[in-house]
Amino acid sequence: MSTGFLPYGRHAIGEDDIAAVAEVLRGDWLTTGPNVAAFEADFAAAVGARHALACNSGTAALHMAAHALRLGPDDAVVVPAITFLATANAAVYVGAEVVFADVDAETGAITPETVREAARRATRPVKAVFPVHLKGTVADPPAIAEAAEALGAVVVEDACHGLGTIYTANGTPARVGACAHATIATFSLHPVKTIAMGEGGVVTTNDPALAETMRRFRSHGMVHAPEAWALPDQGMEDGAPAPWYYEMQEPGFNYRAPDIACALARSQLGKLEGFVARRAALADRYDALLAPLAPHVLPPVRPEGCTPGWHLYAVRIDFAACGRRRGAVMRALRERGIGSQVHYVPVPWQPYWRNRQPVPALPGAEHYYARTLSLPLYPGMDDGDPTRVVTALAEVLGIG
Repeated sequence: MSTGFLPYGRHAIGEDDIAAVAEVLRGDWLTTGPNVAAFEADFAAAVGARHALACNSGTAALHMAAHALRLGPDDAVVVPAITFLATANAAVYVGAEVVFADVDAETGAITPETVREAARRATRPVKAVFPVHLKGTVADPPAIAEAAEALGAVVVEDACHGLGTIYTANGTPARVGACAHATIATFSLHPVKTIAMGEGGVVTTNDPALAETMRRFRSHGMVHAPEAWALPDQGMEDGAPAPWYYEMQEPGFNYRAPDIACALARSQLGKLEGFVARRAALADRYDALLAPLAPHVLPPVRPEGCTPGWHLYAVRIDFAACGRRRGAVMRALRERGIGSQVHYVPVPWQPYWRNRQPVPALPGAEHYYARTLSLPLYPGMDDGDPTRVVTALAEVLGIG
């Protein structure tokens, strides 16, 4: 059992990761170089997708997806009420209408029923659904895909929590990111996620045309390949493509990931299975330790047929029954050297959204938000740390 402060999440950087970055610093490439392509190939293989594109954040990944699908002002996008701000912001960036879907009160994930209910509130045709694999558990990909298809919409999985997660559909295992039930999947490689890139993200898809569109968009919209030029004569010199020439056929962004970051991410990716296994062992330990605290404290729901790549260990606490306020509990835990966090404030409650649209009735999101609290979970925790956390939690709540 450790004695230092336990944050709710933390990266796990080893000497091999440091060496991988140092090798890049001693080489010829700092920005886009060979480590980017190598990492993308490794990531695609790890999740089972045809294409993977590295970028500089999970937010950029979502924006790239929304742009590639040509979502715009004539379209609506269904987004879960419980998620990080970026999921909805990606639709805002392309001018689409955001329609917030309620979530299951215990899992925090959207359901086919809440997708359909949200679609009925949309004022524009629903062209995309952005399910979030909250905590590393899935939001029933086959059922969400079926609901989206019935609406004439595509699915973009916000898998920023879901790297390493496996689920079973019709008896067949699928990895999150393989896009078995989605057109595009997006990932975050922020330091508290399963693997770290510093700030970084990845987009996966099995559609080569979408992959190429996103590849251009992340680099200012530049087109270097002569066969794809819109004005080929302008780029020719003496009957051959000019070596300096490029085109911009539509604006893009600078969402590129540098070689330094991709070297780190590639090294981390090699340890993915170990990280996932360690997180799973810690989550199992938490489950066992929390059992005596039921029904006041319950572990995260484990969806049937899902082997989570746990990003968060978010317990469900009946603060009212315990006679405690959540903020007071968090402060008391911190005094005992234990960090915690809330994931997330319902997005439609934010001032920006309240000023744009009426707040819909979201009983599931309200219930989930009122009870959720993320406890420390990261590979570097000692075996005894869950005992320390649960003991402190029981003491602060006055139960057990």
